[in-house]
Amino acid sequence: MREGCECELLGERVPQPPQRPAPPPAATGPASRRDRPPVPPSRAVPPPAPALPPPPRVTQAVTAAGKEAMTGARPCAAEERRSRERGSCGGAAAEAAAGGMNGARGAGRALAALLLAASVLSAALLAPGGSPEYGAEAAPPRDLDKKRHVELKMDQALLLIHNELHGTNLTVYWNSERCYHCSFQVLVNVSWSGKPGKPSTAAVAVSTQHGSILQLNDTVEEKEVCRLEYKFGEFGNYSLLVKHVHNGVNEIACDVVVNKNPIDSNLPVCVAFLIGVAIIIAVSFLRFLLSLDDFHNWISKAINSRETDRLINSELGSPSRADSLGGDTQPGGWCPPASPPRLRCVDTFRGIALILMVFVNYGGGKYWYFKHSSWNGLTVADLVFPWFVFIMGSSIFLSMTSILQRGCSKLKLMGKIGWRSFLLICIGMFIVNPNYCLGPLSWDKVRIPGVLQRLGVTYFVVAMLELIFAKPVPESCASERSCFSLRDIIFSWPQWLFILMLESIWLGLTFFLPVPGCPTGYLGPGGIGDLGKYPNCTGGAAGYIDRLLLGDDHIYQHPSSAVLYHTEVAYDPEGILGTINSIVMAFLGVQAGKILLYYKDQTKDILIRFTAWCCFLGLISIALTKISENEGFIPINKNLWSISYVTTLSSFAFFILLILYPIVDVKGLWTGTPFFYPGMNSILVYVGHEVFENYFPFQWKLGDNQSHKEHLTQNIVASALWGITVGILRL
Repeated sequence: MREGCECELLGERVPQPPQRPAPPPAATGPASRRDRPPVPPSRAVPPPAPALPPPPRVTQAVTAAGKEAMTGARPCAAEERRSRERGSCGGAAAEAAAGGMNGARGAGRALAALLLAASVLSAALLAPGGSPEYGAEAAPPRDLDKKRHVELKMDQALLLIHNELHGTNLTVYWNSERCYHCSFQVLVNVSWSGKPGKPSTAAVAVSTQHGSILQLNDTVEEKEVCRLEYKFGEFGNYSLLVKHVHNGVNEIACDVVVNKNPIDSNLPVCVAFLIGVAIIIAVSFLRFLLSLDDFHNWISKAINSRETDRLINSELGSPSRADSLGGDTQPGGWCPPASPPRLRCVDTFRGIALILMVFVNYGGGKYWYFKHSSWNGLTVADLVFPWFVFIMGSSIFLSMTSILQRGCSKLKLMGKIGWRSFLLICIGMFIVNPNYCLGPLSWDKVRIPGVLQRLGVTYFVVAMLELIFAKPVPESCASERSCFSLRDIIFSWPQWLFILMLESIWLGLTFFLPVPGCPTGYLGPGGIGDLGKYPNCTGGAAGYIDRLLLGDDHIYQHPSSAVLYHTEVAYDPEGILGTINSIVMAFLGVQAGKILLYYKDQTKDILIRFTAWCCFLGLISIALTKISENEGFIPINKNLWSISYVTTLSSFAFFILLILYPIVDVKGLWTGTPFFYPGMNSILVYVGHEVFENYFPFQWKLGDNQSHKEHLTQNIVASALWGITVGILRL
C-alpha cells in the first residue's frame, strides 16, 4: 500500500540514536535468539579481546508486580508519527449494475444513522477523561520527569538502571524480541558513582510494543554481566537493580522492580469492539422484529393509520393523498427496467477491505497490530491490499463476461482495459503520491511504484489474459453429462500456463539472481538483521532490481523495515518483482469469479470449491513457511509479496467468500450493509480518503497526542464517515 507522507519513522526505537556495533565473527549457521553471541562494545570502547571469559553466574529476579505487568500489559502501538503503506481500492473492473433489493435503501438509511450514532457514542466513551485509567493516574508518566529528564511518549516506559557494582562501569544493550537475528543496540552507559554504597542511576525510555531483551556488559572487561527478557507496560515506571548478592558465592543479581504500574492501552480497542458488537446485535434484533408479521403490521398501522391521515388531511388538506387511501393498490407509475442481478458478496468483501484500509491508513489508533509488519509476519494492515487485488480479479471475470455477452467486441473492450489501466497509474503517480510531503511534485524525486500503479499493471495483465483466451460461459450444466467437475480450471489451462511461467520467473530471479555484496537468494531486511552482516541488502533481488531499473530516488525512501531493523537503503514494497505475485493473486481471484459464474445456482458446488481452494492454498502456505514466522523456506512477507504471502491471503479470501456467499446472496440474512456501498465506490473512497485526510471532520486537534484512546476515536469516526458518505450517495 502507498506509504504515508511522514519522512520520520517512529516505533520500536531506543531513545538514543543507535550505534551500530562492529560486525561479530562469522558464524557457520544462523544463530537462534537464545544462542545470540555476546554484544560487541560501543565505538568509544576499545575493541574486545579475541576470546571472552565465561560470564559470571547471574540471578534474575522479577518482583510479583513486575510479573503482573509482564503478563498483563499487552503489545500496543507505535510512536507519534507513523510510516504506513496504504492500501488501494479493488474493483477497477466494471461490473453489472446493482440488482434491485427492495429493502436496501431503507436499511441503508437506518444503518447510516446507527453508524453516526455509534461514532458519537465512541467519541463520548473514549473522549479524554472518560476512563479513570487514562485520566489523572496516567497523566504523570506522560509529563516530563523532572528528576530524570525523560519525556515518555506513546508505547514507552521509564526504566531506571541502578548500578550498585563497586568499581564497575556498565553498558546496557537493547533488542526487541520481534527483531529476528538482530545485533544489539547501545541503550545507555551507567558509570560507577565513585562513592561506595551510593549507586549511580541512569534513566532511559524503553519500548513497550513487544518484549525487550536487555544485556548488561562490563564496559572495561568486555564481558557480559547479566541478560534478561522483560515485557514493559506503557507509561510504567521500572527500576533495574544491578548489585552483588552476598550468599557465600560471588553472584550478580539483576532485579526488575515496578515503581508504578503501567496502563492498559488496549482498553479502548475492547470498548470499541463491544460497541460494534452492540450495534450488530441491535440491528439483528430490529431485523428480527420487522420479520414478524404482527410487529410489522403494528408498525405499519401506527405509521400509516387512516385516522392519522384523516386528521392531517382535515387540517392541511391533501386531496391527492386522500384519494390514494381509497384503494389498497399502490398508485401506478413508470418503473425502470430491472437491472441484472449483482453478486453482493463480492462488493461486500471489497467494502470490508476498503473500510479496514481507511482505518489503518488513518493510523489505526497507533496500535502496532494495525500497522504493517516490519518484515516477516502478518498484521491487520497487511491484509487489505492483497484482498483488493483478489476481489479485483473476481470483478474482472464477472464484468468482462457480462460485457461480452451483451455483444461488445473484444477490440473495443481491449481499448477500455488499456484506458482504465492508464488512469489508475496516473492517479497513483500524480494524485496519491507520497512525495508531496517534500513540496511540489518533482520529477527528480517522484515515486514511480505505488499501490494504484501496481493495481493498474495487474489489472491490465490479468484482464488482457482473460480477454485473449475468453470462452463462452455455459448457462447451466446441471443436467449435462458433458460438463466437467473441474471445468473452471480445465477451460483456463492457457491462463494457468502463463501464470505458472510468471511464477517461475519470480522464483528464478529471487533465488538465483546475483546481487552485489549480498548472498544469492537473500530474503532478509538488511540493516541490523542477520547480526548486521548485510546492512545494504534489504529485500535481496527485489530491492536490487528496483534500484537498478528505477533508481534510488524514485522508490520509497522509508520502508517499514526501518522501524525495527534500522535499514538505511531505499526499498519499495510495491516494486517490480512483487508485481508478478500480485498478478498471481488477481488470477486466483479470477478463479473465484469463475466458480461463482460457472456453477451459478448450484450453491453446494460453489461452497465445495471454495472450501477446496481454501484448504489447498493453506496447505501450500504451511509447507512453505513450516508454520513459522521466520524459519520457513519462504516466509510470509508483505514487503516482498512472497508466494507464501499470496497463498496465505488467498486462502483467507476464499474462506471469507465461503462465509459471505451463503449469508448474503443465498439466504439473504444480510444485505452487506454498510460495506456493500463502499465496495461499489472503491475508487471514490480511496482517492477521497487520501485527499481529505487532514481535513475536518476526518481529523481534528487532539487533546492528548500521546493517547491511543483519542487516536482510535478519531480514526473510527473518520472511517465511519466515509462509509456513511458513500451510503448516502447511493441512496
